[in-house]
Amino acid sequence: MRFYLLVDFGSTFTKLTAVDLEKVDILATSKAITTVETNIIEGYEKALTKLKAKLDFPIKFDKIVACSSAAGGLKMAAIGLVEDLTTEAAKRVCLGAGAKVELVLSHNINKSEVQQIIDQKIDIILLAGGANGGNSEVVIHNATMLSESNVTAPIVFAGNKDAIDQIEVILSKGQKPFFICENVMPKLNVLNIESAKNKIKEIFVKNIIEAKGIKKIEQEIDQVILPTPNAVLMAAELLSKGFEDDSGLGELMLADVGGATTDLYSMSLGLPTQMNALLTGLEEPYAKRTVEGDLGMRYSALGVLNAFTSSELNHYMKNQIDIVQACTMRNQDIEFLSETDEDSHIDDIIAGKCIEVATSRHVGTLKGVYTPMGMMYHQQGKDLTQTKYFIGTGGVVITSKNPVSLLKQATKMESRPMELRPVKPEFLLDKDYILSAMGLLSMDYPEIALKIMKKRIIKI
Repeated sequence: MRFYLLVDFGSTFTKLTAVDLEKVDILATSKAITTVETNIIEGYEKALTKLKAKLDFPIKFDKIVACSSAAGGLKMAAIGLVEDLTTEAAKRVCLGAGAKVELVLSHNINKSEVQQIIDQKIDIILLAGGANGGNSEVVIHNATMLSESNVTAPIVFAGNKDAIDQIEVILSKGQKPFFICENVMPKLNVLNIESAKNKIKEIFVKNIIEAKGIKKIEQEIDQVILPTPNAVLMAAELLSKGFEDDSGLGELMLADVGGATTDLYSMSLGLPTQMNALLTGLEEPYAKRTVEGDLGMRYSALGVLNAFTSSELNHYMKNQIDIVQACTMRNQDIEFLSETDEDSHIDDIIAGKCIEVATSRHVGTLKGVYTPMGMMYHQQGKDLTQTKYFIGTGGVVITSKNPVSLLKQATKMESRPMELRPVKPEFLLDKDYILSAMGLLSMDYPEIALKIMKKRIIKI
């Protein structure tokens, strides 16, 4: 018998998944409150005790690996030349690497903006800007500002290659930890994000988990190897594309509603489906992730509150539902668990709003333009109208008595006719909360991870 234990240190819960590789199935799952503020091992051991109680026989795991988004995940600042070009490219690198973009800066940064990086306790800075052979003055200025500051976060330079020599001298003089990667935009509107994305993941493994106190857990397990969102992205891409002769599900979307963030994933080229639509702006990756740090069930509940309109709040108040009080309480008590039907209903309302707003920010949009040939549309971002499957995950979605009602918020088109949201997807549920675990497992056994997902992710 061969057994794997896959661990996800989330911002709210530590989740464990035990897998039998020979039976190609999950043995059991468990969870406990993440204890990153004290000693992360405490929450892990509580979850492990629960897991062992569910098993019929004692197990020795051949391998224990983990991913993490504890303590709010990986916080990044993206600095670029022009906000709608290199800065946007930098943001995509961060998101693809499993980071939460806390700060976006463009053009020549100033002292107050450098102080924002320090005040917001940024974990990694991605410094980009200029196509190869193009503008180098801005990135050199920004590197100088960082070098002369009290910033301690590692700096990843992925801008104009013509500036590399000067950047190295500047950052070395300031004794800053830095890494040189390939330009994220070597040519105008051409993205090259893999080099920087891989470097960020490498820094996460070597530096950030230790800074978060998660390094301690490696006394108990083999390795913490990925940011959780990156593990989920890998699982979603595998489920979409398949592996070798085992076909995937094709184009799909995924909403992961957590305590601190709501993450949206789309596995699709997102090309225009309307005959009179032209694709504009930066190219989109097939596997795309966006993270909304202001939309979450506990840590970010006040951000969700800001997303409700006054008419929506009044509507709920007339029905004796105080959304303001509910979001405030959940923000103040991150360990709150809904035990009554009323509390569960309010959780559904909040989660539905998370999905509605996060989808709006993720999908592409159309903008009408009058031409001599009639009305044409410029499409920016992905056209996800034809998405076949929409998958829900995250504790609040999985435990909901009516998860379809939450996921349907992704298709809500009222007042948003120009958004390219999925129209009639089939809804699926990650009922065992295994996507991050399957992303981890796919690094060694992609064929087994795919089979388990196709077995365990159910239609609702």
